[in-house]
Amino acid sequence: MQLRTFLAKDMKAALVNVRAEMGPEAVIVGSERTKGGGVMVRAALEAVETPAPETGEPANAFDAEYRNTLIRRLREKPAAKPGRRRFDRSELLASFARHRLPDALGHMLAEASAKTNLSDMTLALAAAIDARMKSAPIDFVEAKAFLLMGPNGVGKTAVAAKLAAHAKLAGRNVTLIAADVAGAGAVARLNAFAEHLDAAIVTADSAFVLATTTGDAVAQGTLAIIDTAGFDPRQPKIAAVYAALSKIESVEAVGVLSALSDAEEAAEIASALSRIGAERLIVTAVDLARRAGALAAAAMTSGVRLAYITRSPFVAGGLETLTALALSRLLSEGEQESAQ
Repeated sequence: MQLRTFLAKDMKAALVNVRAEMGPEAVIVGSERTKGGGVMVRAALEAVETPAPETGEPANAFDAEYRNTLIRRLREKPAAKPGRRRFDRSELLASFARHRLPDALGHMLAEASAKTNLSDMTLALAAAIDARMKSAPIDFVEAKAFLLMGPNGVGKTAVAAKLAAHAKLAGRNVTLIAADVAGAGAVARLNAFAEHLDAAIVTADSAFVLATTTGDAVAQGTLAIIDTAGFDPRQPKIAAVYAALSKIESVEAVGVLSALSDAEEAAEIASALSRIGAERLIVTAVDLARRAGALAAAAMTSGVRLAYITRSPFVAGGLETLTALALSRLLSEGEQESAQ
């Protein structure tokens, strides 16, 4: 496998360099901002390989299953298709319409893509997305406490378990805190995840208990992950309650949304979550969504940083980062590929 790193002033320049030096089959396997304001892009010419596993046995059967699943998914990641699609504004707007992208966002992206002067439509759109989408994966070694917030049925409990699994692999002890004590089966489901992950679980039936329990976990160096009841953050009264919870010391609020939502609704809810304190966003059910409008709207119109997406309801499915190039492919190529 040929693996190279490119440094450039922006994503547009980086993609041009990758295309020029490695050809159209190069796969972007990672990108991040540099301290100087530029970007660093890693590209490969073959399927991504993972490093050899660390010596020693995993902590438990779940750790082994989780590692093996992530390794398998990386090895099975399809390579980029050869060939190029020339930039065509009308074709791009038609693709946005198929994905139910909000009109204002679609026209803004089309305009920004055209201004890149890149002839490849996917790369032009990726550069436009990169200028607008803020990504922020979690540092599980330094994290202290997360408060998961979002509507009913978006998968907050599964996300809590996925976060716990990643933290365990980073060597952290985890305490799962069930703040939804009234929801039918909510505590039982979180308890099942806790047993599977060998994590502690406690319940908190009031804001005082929640703050105390979280503070105790943080003091012990344990990552606290708080699973809350679903709510509509656009409703002022309930939003005020969660805004207060997000201000608990050491807590970082994380919004959770489903990619199956209507795009306009997703944008509104993501913006509302940001207003009450959500610093990052996790978008679930990307594997089930045939249209990427909700994902794109939530990631690019709310101002909140996108931490991860999920493509599986199972804990072993893990959390995935979403690059600008990956979202560009979903918006400009995904519908075409699914129809073949």
